[in-house]
Amino acid sequence: MSSKEQILQKIKQNQPDFVTELPDLNVLGSDSFDILQTYKTILKGIGGDFEEVANYDEVTAFIKNNYLLNKRIISTIPELSEIAGLNWENDDPHSLEDVELTIVKAHFGVAENSALWVTDDLLGQRVAPFIAQYLAIVVHKKDIVATMHQAYDKIGNQEYGFGTFIAGPSKTADIEQSLVLGAHGARGLIVFLMD
Repeated sequence: MSSKEQILQKIKQNQPDFVTELPDLNVLGSDSFDILQTYKTILKGIGGDFEEVANYDEVTAFIKNNYLLNKRIISTIPELSEIAGLNWENDDPHSLEDVELTIVKAHFGVAENSALWVTDDLLGQRVAPFIAQYLAIVVHKKDIVATMHQAYDKIGNQEYGFGTFIAGPSKTADIEQSLVLGAHGARGLIVFLMD
């Protein structure tokens, strides 16, 4: 038996007899507050924006009125094929360098920090939300939870290749407190809160 195995064996033999249970975190976020209003307030506070919509037709109309359609727009949402390219998922990620707007769905949102949970099955390519000048994410209002604790409960043991929480546009600040939006990713984020 090697010295490493001996040390590990001694550690196994000298484990404490008691087991303390983890605290119940269900009380976090159990206080009553308007989840949707909190989400919108936090999102605005971190530099993002939102638009309440009933369906994808309203998303299409908003994009037509607020973005340049002659610039490259991509999406993974088939209902937006009128305004966005859909056949880009297998392209070289470097070919996405000229994307003006990426539109994707989120699995759910989190009110306490306005984060949106997205995985590779919704993104098309991992680089898509980070390489575009602007990012739009569609989330259903009913899919917004109060806290990150509840978010991690939802994620649980899901299997995915890549997942991330996205909150607001890219931002960075230096020691002189100069905030720059879009330094390392999208310069702007709009969240379409769908009924």
